[in-house]
Amino acid sequence: MISCQDVPSGDGRVLRAYDSGLGGAVGTVVWHHGSPQTGALLEPLLVAAAERGIRLLSYGRPGYGGSDRVPGRDVASAGVDVGRVADAFGVERFAVMGASGGGPHAIACAAVLPERVGSVVCLAGIAPLTDEFDWFAGMVSPGGLRAALDGRAARERFAEVDEFDPAAFTPADWGVLGGEWESLGADAQRAGQAGSGGLVDDDVAFTSPWGFEPASVAAPVLLVQGGQDRVVPPSHADWLHRRLPRAELWSRPDDGHVSVLRACGEAMDWLVVNRTG
Repeated sequence: MISCQDVPSGDGRVLRAYDSGLGGAVGTVVWHHGSPQTGALLEPLLVAAAERGIRLLSYGRPGYGGSDRVPGRDVASAGVDVGRVADAFGVERFAVMGASGGGPHAIACAAVLPERVGSVVCLAGIAPLTDEFDWFAGMVSPGGLRAALDGRAARERFAEVDEFDPAAFTPADWGVLGGEWESLGADAQRAGQAGSGGLVDDDVAFTSPWGFEPASVAAPVLLVQGGQDRVVPPSHADWLHRRLPRAELWSRPDDGHVSVLRACGEAMDWLVVNRTG
């Protein structure tokens, strides 16, 4: 049975965290949600983890799903928060897995907690802001990220007028959102109704220094990328693949930003095989 608890962060905040309470025979995976989502464990993830004997933890990043907001947080701060969550559930070693906005935060855990994180999966994850390639090319709706370049106040003003562009998702994306990943759309809607603070802080963090260099990540990292992704284009995964020392790239030519999540089960298999320590 899924349990939920508020975990003290150590600086007066709380992090709302979840434990699948299932399996664990082959290890624990900490899931990092997309932007925006609540951090609650979604049915497709729970099913895939249970089938593999994996214990699944997750939490809402600051500003999401009951976790206290931290304006000014960087991507690396996720490592500290996840360490607290793992401690609260009695877990020492674990793998991490994140999608979309959760991808960079999963990678951050391997940089910040190298002795605890054995392997990483990043699905459709954004790369650090760089001029080494056209970072915005291929994004259908980059308005939030562009506003974030001008700081938090500008990003918050944009949030007041921002509207989702359905063209950001491919027919394959809409197909899975109407099927096996319907729970993701419902969860994103709940997160959006609770306010834009978490999403604003994510975008500012993505377009600011992350607090670590990808080259410092020693753990094996699997990048899973849809070739038709209109939210985070394949150029981001290509850049990360070149910069992460032990990266493997799975390109899925027909997938978009959401349909790439159909690879979650296989990615969990990869985590188990490639865990270290």
